[in-house]
Parts: sequence; C-alpha cells; structure tokens
Amino acid sequence: METLKPDVIQEVLNTLKYIIDPEVGINIVDLGLIYKVEASDKELDIELTLTTKGCPMSGTITTATQQILKRKFPNHEINVELVWWPMWTPEMITEDGRRQLEEM
Repeated sequence: METLKPDVIQEVLNTLKYIIDPEVGINIVDLGLIYKVEASDKELDIELTLTTKGCPMSGTITTATQQILKRKFPNHEINVELVWWPMWTPEMITEDGRRQLEEM
C-alpha cells in the first residue's frame, strides 16, 4: 500500500471538520475524536471514537464521516472504524476546539 502525501491527510482532516458533534457543538476533529487517518492511492482508513460509549449519535457521526469522505474522495474506498481505546477525555480537545467552546 502506497502512502499518499501528508497534504491528503490534512485534506481529510479539513473535510471532517464539517462534521459537528451535535451534543458539544464543535467539529469532530477539534473535539479530538479522530485517532488515525491513513491514506493510500485507493483507500482512506479512519479511526474515530466518541465522547462516551453510550453516545446516541454514534451512527450519525460514523455515517456522516463515511459519506462526506466518499463525496470528497469518490475514487477511494472509505473505511471508518469506531474505536474505544484510548478512551476519549476532554484533554484531547485541540486548542482550536477549546477556543470554540469558550466562544459559545
């Protein structure tokens, strides 16, 4: 599997910033829910988590991730895996995410 340029991974992350966690109100990247992004010439592999295992939005967020990436990268197979380790904590929120929360 050939790895694409890092700018593709950044483009993936920028695209995922359009998905807003409805409970917290900030995007899933700045919330720290994206654990891994790997890209090849044919596949994008995403590992993400949720703020809690019982999150009622799990299906919505994973489906939105799948759909927005398929729209942006139509020639890639999109693999989204929901993971629970490491367990998400508020310390995983990025600086931009913290700034967004302060502005609310």
